[in-house]
Amino acid sequence: MLKLSRLTDYAAVVMAQIARHPEQPHAAAELAEAVQLPHPTVSKTLKMLVRAGLLESRRGAQGGYSLARPASRITASDIISAIEGPVAMTECSQAGGECDLAATCGVADNWQRVSLAISTLLDSVTLAHLADTSPIKLPVQLPIQSVSLAAEA
Repeated sequence: MLKLSRLTDYAAVVMAQIARHPEQPHAAAELAEAVQLPHPTVSKTLKMLVRAGLLESRRGAQGGYSLARPASRITASDIISAIEGPVAMTECSQAGGECDLAATCGVADNWQRVSLAISTLLDSVTLAHLADTSPIKLPVQLPIQSVSLAAEA
């Protein structure tokens, strides 16, 4: 099963909560209560999102966490990458990924197509989409035939 970690899921939930109220900084305890997650988990997630440049943190009485850029400019891929690392289906479909079987594999190009399709879709879904509580309407449809590798261009 291809599945994101709980921490990545929680990161999206926390980011969406912040995006729904971008005009104010959010304290970790307030966010934990709002999204019904344990405070230590929310704190860990917030630190990772700050380190990735998706959130800003300010100390003090008027401090808290806020988006580092508008929700429309933060993608699902950004959030996943902040917690999981680069999005790729296989080792060889990562940028610079190499494999001992590259010369005889026979499926690497197709895994790269799948990885590219998933990355393109994740790049098209923004935090603004995730924060909207109505059902998401994906902005992009990707028939697998339309996805081509840069090497073919």
